[in-house]
Amino acid sequence: MLEGRLPANELAQRVVNAAMLQPEIAGARLWRVDNGDAHVWTAVGVLPPSGDNQMIAGAVINPTNDEKLWAVALGSDDFRVRVLEVRGKCALGAELRSQLDFLARFAAVVLALAERRGAMEELSSIIEATKKLNSTLDLGELIHIILQIATRQTGAARGTVFLVDREREEIWSLVGLGLDQQVIRLPVTRGIAGWVAREGTAVRLDNAYDDARFEPDIDKRLGFTTRQLLCLPIRNEAGAVIGVLQLLNKGEPFTDEDEAFIDALSAHVALALEKAQLHRERLQKEKLERDLELAREIQAGFLPERPPAFPGVEIAVSHRASQMVGGDYYDFLPVQSEGRDALLVVVADVEGKGAASALVMANVQAILHALADRVEPLEKLPETINQKILAASSGSRAAGRATKYLSMFLMVVEGQGKRVRYVNAGHVPPVVIRADGRQEWMEEGGMIVGLLPDAHYESGVIELQRGDLVVACTDGITEAMDTEGNEYGRPRLAATVNGQRQLSAEEVLRNVLGEVETHARGGMYEDDRILLVMKVL
Repeated sequence: MLEGRLPANELAQRVVNAAMLQPEIAGARLWRVDNGDAHVWTAVGVLPPSGDNQMIAGAVINPTNDEKLWAVALGSDDFRVRVLEVRGKCALGAELRSQLDFLARFAAVVLALAERRGAMEELSSIIEATKKLNSTLDLGELIHIILQIATRQTGAARGTVFLVDREREEIWSLVGLGLDQQVIRLPVTRGIAGWVAREGTAVRLDNAYDDARFEPDIDKRLGFTTRQLLCLPIRNEAGAVIGVLQLLNKGEPFTDEDEAFIDALSAHVALALEKAQLHRERLQKEKLERDLELAREIQAGFLPERPPAFPGVEIAVSHRASQMVGGDYYDFLPVQSEGRDALLVVVADVEGKGAASALVMANVQAILHALADRVEPLEKLPETINQKILAASSGSRAAGRATKYLSMFLMVVEGQGKRVRYVNAGHVPPVVIRADGRQEWMEEGGMIVGLLPDAHYESGVIELQRGDLVVACTDGITEAMDTEGNEYGRPRLAATVNGQRQLSAEEVLRNVLGEVETHARGGMYEDDRILLVMKVL
């Protein structure tokens, strides 16, 4: 007896078995025709190749009028037809055909009920799965839920969710059921999962090793043998493939129903994955911002809060990083020059900006403070810093990582501000604005620091008088651009300071910064900025 509570696949098998119980039956076959595409649902006995029959939705055709053939439609809906085909060992009589007609009517009812019940169960499973998918924003936990749903529904032994990284042209798995959460990264050009990610087409294999696209390296690494394989694309609402679901080793071939269930769930999985990835990226961004804020506070501790009081001069300085942290650096170190108190003033600019440049800046500061009692002769100071920076970066070069270089301006103020000795190591030349309006550029020195091991430097000397100004900056000032790409420039800086040379150092500083800010508002270029103004009293 056919029982209405059995799954549709088992009922289909019982239908063909019941047909085979009739006398002189050689074989029986049950077809499903979906949207005009016919395929065998289940079959028993001796039958001709399935390709010999032409099935059309809504009809059964017997092209040869073969008396050994009996076939009938078992009902249909808008997109599916079920057809029972029976082949006799000899011509099928009227009584036998009548028995088969009765079997067909009964089978049509129970199969329709079973398939509807199966559809309802599948719908319930999808609704329940959707609830679970929406229960977390944690990416690792979500992938674990996806794999639990997929493996339980299909009977697969294990599975992996691969996420597609389009920027790196890779697929990667964060977690795999039964894989002890090992991370696997593969280029999209490799393996069946990579092929599915590229082509967006499902792959179903009864023996994965028979397919040339399959790569057994992961099996060897994990001590596993892949047999049956089902690999499907995960598409978002826009149709883009954002991931791949790979299921392994069901113990029997994966079915159309397995593929249909995962396909129906794909959009829900994609939506949950995208939400979880956005949440993960937001958490990572928040952590990065907290780390950068901490780094900014630490870096702020490296820089003097205010210029020191030094006899004969007035000093004002401003620092602004274009990001949370930057590579521009200034410092003031009390030193001895010819047995007298002097002040070492440093303005430096590490190449680039951001955290990497800030780390180099911190290293430079540590070196300078360690060498502060050995600044004579002054031109040897940048040479020593150059050697130490290159020694510290040798490990980065060996590992193939980019290294950072920097420009530096070092100036020793002595004689109550009436004399300065300086070295310009590839830095924006500071300008001296005399009390009478004349200007000089402080260019004596050498190349940038941290590039070549045999760099040598020369020092320059300038005598100053009351009212003279020394203005040093980083290129964030001189290269600040307006909306049309015009730089603020050194000539404009000198002209602005010249026009305000009667003001105090602090007033000159504020006015120049205001002018630079106005010039660069809405401009094309933004960099770290340091501006230092020293006026002789």
